[in-house]
Amino acid sequence: MSQSMNAKIVIIGSGISGIAAAHRLFNAGFHHVRILEATARSGGRIKTGKLGDNIVEIGANWIHGPSEENPVFCLARQYGLLDPEALSQENQSMDIGGHPPWVPTIFTSSGRKLKPEDIHPGTEMFAELLNESSEFQLVGGEPRPSVGDFIRSKVHQRAAEKWKDVDVSTRSLQMSAIRTMLKVECCVNGTHSMDEVGLGAFGLYKTLPGLDCTFPGGYEGLIKNLISELPSGLVTYNQPVRRVHWNNTETRKDMVTVECDTGERIAADHVIVTVPLGYLKKHQSALFHPPLPLHKLHSIQRLGFGTNNKIFVEFDSPWWDADCEVIYLLWEDEEALVDQVPDVQRSWIKKLFGFTVLKTTERHGHVLCGWIAGHESEYMETLSEQEVMQGITQLIRQFTGNPIITPRRILRSQWFHDPWTCGSYSYPAKGCSVQDLENMMEPLPSKGSQAPPLQVLFAGEATHPCYYSTVHGALLTGWREADRLISHYSISPSKPPKSKL
Repeated sequence: MSQSMNAKIVIIGSGISGIAAAHRLFNAGFHHVRILEATARSGGRIKTGKLGDNIVEIGANWIHGPSEENPVFCLARQYGLLDPEALSQENQSMDIGGHPPWVPTIFTSSGRKLKPEDIHPGTEMFAELLNESSEFQLVGGEPRPSVGDFIRSKVHQRAAEKWKDVDVSTRSLQMSAIRTMLKVECCVNGTHSMDEVGLGAFGLYKTLPGLDCTFPGGYEGLIKNLISELPSGLVTYNQPVRRVHWNNTETRKDMVTVECDTGERIAADHVIVTVPLGYLKKHQSALFHPPLPLHKLHSIQRLGFGTNNKIFVEFDSPWWDADCEVIYLLWEDEEALVDQVPDVQRSWIKKLFGFTVLKTTERHGHVLCGWIAGHESEYMETLSEQEVMQGITQLIRQFTGNPIITPRRILRSQWFHDPWTCGSYSYPAKGCSVQDLENMMEPLPSKGSQAPPLQVLFAGEATHPCYYSTVHGALLTGWREADRLISHYSISPSKPPKSKL
């Protein structure tokens, strides 16, 4: 038996990146691989739930860019988890640049229903500026520290040029549309405000071609299929890790010791840490002994990690158009061009940009998914379900002008208060650079150290240099770290892999 077969590898976290790493290692002939999972389930931020008879995604929602280059799409297709429509060449070749061309319905806070063309000047200007925001990554010389700052400064400048002959109420409506789009972007980026997203690093994110699609039977189907191909017992559930002792002097120098909350100590040659960045930010000082090197620590602190929550709302009958895919809410009484509310407790609901429409059958009721990011979203998590229901009901009645609309039930996500995630996903904050993402994925000990290499490796969406915040990014990083170990032992698989992983 070669040295590699005997190497003991512990993976912390049974999300998609941990599972992907285990899969790759197991198929390459490593037999001493185990995953330690703090909770009672696999999947991490992939989490499918139910609202009445409807399947809803509490976590990851779409395959972003479902095309040949996307491993999540390829696996979902292999396991037969997608609709025929999502598999069509036409859908795969659509390049939407990260913003699906949804059919919108627009309501205003005074109860008016608008047509898309009514706010086209505002949404078009916003899209242009968002595009320009991502170009500084290549050319440098960013004029402002954040995307929010940049957009605000340019909007006022361009509005003065383009809309000088437009009456006050129309201009005000366009500004309301831009405010709503800023709130949409907060959800897309998982940030409290676009003022917190670094302008220079904004363009690091790369999109793949393909029209974003969902899993008809739930995203967790992907996890179940992957887990079923691993040996049973490879994942230990309800096993939180207290501390990773690396660069050990007390035991055999080249072994890492993983100390669990139960007191159990597990010796390993390599540990792959796949915990969310939100958890790392909060617990890194207790999690590693000795502490992480400063450059790595600073990158963990610099990168952004925010909250984006969903509120699913079921109705007896739809109050939106049959072809509607997204509902935008425009507040006409907000003054400045801001994407955050001044009084979170009183007006948290104003941060909710609107709803996406879930594909449901008549039989199963009609479901909308409300989207809300930032501190307002974190505050929403602390309210009772009844208070959230009340807020949503009042909001919809105000915007539609229909005083009798009543939701049947709701279900919301609460990612910020989930102790193992502490938020939703990562984004490049102000002051971030490519170097920070490279520091995130650097294994320990750092290069130049005398100690044995690859004791602690890092995977997860926040460690991908251009697909951060996505499931495919998380999956690719799991493969990356597995491949790092495979090439370290420079082995070729002795038997063909069981799946295309």
